[in-house]
Amino acid sequence: MQKLDKMFHIHCVPGDVGRYCILPGDPGRVEAIAAYFDDAKQIAYNREFNVWTGYLLGEKVTACSTGIGGPSTSIAVEELHMCGADTFLRTGTCGGIDINVKSGDVVVATGAIRYDHTSLEYAPIEFPAVPELEVTNCLVKAARDLGLPLHTGVVQNKDSFYGQHSPEKSPVYYELQQKWESWKRLGVKASEMESAALFVVSAALGCRAGSCFHVVWNQEREAAGLDQDKSEDTSSSVRVAVEALKLLIEEDRKNGR
Repeated sequence: MQKLDKMFHIHCVPGDVGRYCILPGDPGRVEAIAAYFDDAKQIAYNREFNVWTGYLLGEKVTACSTGIGGPSTSIAVEELHMCGADTFLRTGTCGGIDINVKSGDVVVATGAIRYDHTSLEYAPIEFPAVPELEVTNCLVKAARDLGLPLHTGVVQNKDSFYGQHSPEKSPVYYELQQKWESWKRLGVKASEMESAALFVVSAALGCRAGSCFHVVWNQEREAAGLDQDKSEDTSSSVRVAVEALKLLIEEDRKNGR
């Protein structure tokens, strides 16, 4: 591969980013995350990758958007890792699947269904997409400490947003609908588009990763006629990621990592 002066997509170089990274999908959320950092500065903004770096507890940390889906997430993780990052906390949005998961709740993933393709280019399908345990524990503790309604469990990943929301439009509607029924019967908490790639790519690179989500809507609750209010305020999952990162920094210091 040709040697570049800066990373091809995120436009960063070693020294620009911290070893700890918070990864939202939306570039518009990055500055709101960086507002929790000390001395935060925008490092780069190219395509879907908005990169800010600052400090938490005196440790250099970075927020970098990944865009939507596995391909761009894998690019962000690969290039951030080449710049020195080794720990990734995704904060994003999801749609509920489990009937008990309500709009405005927080979900912390304990695993991800690999109904994507990006992860297949890093590991065979038999390899599970699971987050790092210590990162996950910090996310759970942060959510509980903040007093937020929390669900932990497996999430489903997909490559097509409308394959979930309008499966009847697809020529393979029968497969999409049958798979969705399987996810429901298996107690899957929510659906999103990045964590399977994040977990598998991180494993391939020897990095740590975890994910938390803000629940926007639950189509199963809607179908059942249950009350819910659509919630697009992602500040709760952002706070969970930031507080979890503080816990993780403290744990790493205590354990000499």
